[in-house]
Amino acid sequence: MNNYQAIFEPLTIRRMTLKNRVIMPPMGTNFANMDGTFNKEHLSYYEQRAKGGTGLITLENVCFDYPMGTNGTSQLRIDNDQYIPGLWKFNETMHAYGAATSVQINHAGASAYGLRLNGQQAVSASDIPSKTGNPSPRPLTEDEIYSIVARYGEAAARAQRAGFDCVEIHAGHSYLLSQFLSPLYNKRTDQFGGSAENRARFTTLVIEAVRQAVGPFFPISLRFSADELLAGGNTLDDSIDILKYFAEEVDILNVSAALNDNLQYQIDKMNLEDGWRSYMAKAVKERYPEKVIVTSGNIRSPRKAAEILESGAADLLAMGRGLIAEPNWINKVENNQEHLLRKCISCNIGCADHRINKSRPIRCTVNPDLYYEDEYKQHQVKQPLKMVVIGGGTAGLEAAATAAEVGVTVDLYEQKDYLGGLGQEISRLPDKNRINDFITYLKNRCDELENLTIHLNHSFTMADLAGKDVDIIVNASGAKPLLPPIDGLHAVLAEENRKVFSIFDVLGDMAKFNEFEGKEVVVIGGGAVGLDMVEYYAERGAKSVSIVEMQPELAKDLDLITKLSMMEIVRDYEVNVYTSTKLMQVNADHFKVELPSGETKDLFFDLGFICLGMKAEAPLMDELRQYARLNDAALVNIGDSKVARRIIEGTKEARDILKTIEKVEYDLTQRAVFSTVKEA
Repeated sequence: MNNYQAIFEPLTIRRMTLKNRVIMPPMGTNFANMDGTFNKEHLSYYEQRAKGGTGLITLENVCFDYPMGTNGTSQLRIDNDQYIPGLWKFNETMHAYGAATSVQINHAGASAYGLRLNGQQAVSASDIPSKTGNPSPRPLTEDEIYSIVARYGEAAARAQRAGFDCVEIHAGHSYLLSQFLSPLYNKRTDQFGGSAENRARFTTLVIEAVRQAVGPFFPISLRFSADELLAGGNTLDDSIDILKYFAEEVDILNVSAALNDNLQYQIDKMNLEDGWRSYMAKAVKERYPEKVIVTSGNIRSPRKAAEILESGAADLLAMGRGLIAEPNWINKVENNQEHLLRKCISCNIGCADHRINKSRPIRCTVNPDLYYEDEYKQHQVKQPLKMVVIGGGTAGLEAAATAAEVGVTVDLYEQKDYLGGLGQEISRLPDKNRINDFITYLKNRCDELENLTIHLNHSFTMADLAGKDVDIIVNASGAKPLLPPIDGLHAVLAEENRKVFSIFDVLGDMAKFNEFEGKEVVVIGGGAVGLDMVEYYAERGAKSVSIVEMQPELAKDLDLITKLSMMEIVRDYEVNVYTSTKLMQVNADHFKVELPSGETKDLFFDLGFICLGMKAEAPLMDELRQYARLNDAALVNIGDSKVARRIIEGTKEARDILKTIEKVEYDLTQRAVFSTVKEA
């Protein structure tokens, strides 16, 4: 703790005291009931983060103007008093752990969830969609603006009565107030449009109404996009200047960035460095030194967190996805367990993509249980059980650790001399190195378990089961590259001096692939792996990069944030894109492809990469099934060896080993009872 003392300094804001400098910002979950109320799992999710030591828990944005202001597939509400009891229970629960609480009141405007509008047109400053391709909203009338201002005040008063310690107003991220503040959306010619002062008028009125509602001792926070990072939008200097119109009654300035059309800078993409946004916070702090300043942006490292605070760039650290992944971040850092931090890898699959793109409840790639965290460890096995895990990738490691933590004796076999599997290999790409944080955590977690033995450089065979009396077998043998029988492909890959490679050729020896200038690169496959190679070469100065995809679009199965990020690279680096294009033949220095028109074209290269995905690799499954049947053992196949997918699916299946353990214990108990009865 002494190394990071700045993180643990308390802070008092009006009559609210925070015990440390880490706050949980508001993040949509899709956990709420459809009537806008809490459920047990929703409350437990927040409870884990309060229990983990977080100083301030900000409840995700709640709707105060239903349905026009709604946001998300399911959303909490605060538009009338019948929601106060549930919100009061939330506050009681958080306060019991010493966490202060805030709630974000927000109107979505043109970003409203369409299905909730019952055919009504969304509202905004003007008729410009808050996201390219969305339906056009209608401009609010002045009377409607004043009506919404009043509802902000009513919601703030309701929040205060519900027991919150603070209230946050959202004025960024392409929501309604942002739609008035930003010249990209606001084309009005009345008192709410045109000049910066006019564009700020709506937000000014809202803050005045909220202050009047909550009184002089209650903190108000304002979240805003300090730099919209889009041409024609508010720059950092613009936003700092606009703040002068309404900052006086605001206590906390929550400095965020970006809008809907560059979501990868709002919900940070993987390769943005820890605390990348702190320069914005520092600029705001220099102009408004009396305000409490919040920064965010991929903050994972305690050292970086402390440095930001020590530098004076910000007073509070908003750790959103980091607390989804690791609710015990504060407690672990405080108790010198930094090596056991389950750091967010910023993959944005279970959190952002699930919620925004697929209307699912949020999940997490590295944390398979957002609701109950470590509670499973309380249920230790009541009789000795033995488990064998085949494969030391992320799925195998999670399954092994989980089982060992409940008392099962585990042996894990990995044929390579390192752990982490494909995740470890992909993390060798500079833009994907955060994945290694998860593998490091898994290895450190395994090292703490005396009943877990890891066998490296050991290619598992059926002989390894001899005499072991194994109760559970977990196959997690992973996947291998998909290399179809395309004309010339296998022959070229077999050549010693070649220009055509698979992804494993690159990841197995990155040093051979560190020349970029003047290189003409062609990538076959427009999925995740192919775009990783495009990113790697395009960003590092290759002369030209081309990508070929048989489907009509690139990145079809990627999460929303990664897709936006990759399409930005394709656009900015002028990557040559061939979609609806089929690879016909592989040659030593060119690929022959069939274009959508039916014509063929030769794509010449200095480096050609075959990135056609992965396929499951489970060579022992038939023998394992026979062994399990003959020896009354349970067999499960998880992760990529079941179906080649992403880390998130493997992690979930690995944690589900608890269900298998429970069943095996039950079966053994029943057999013992039956045997006793039979003997009697």
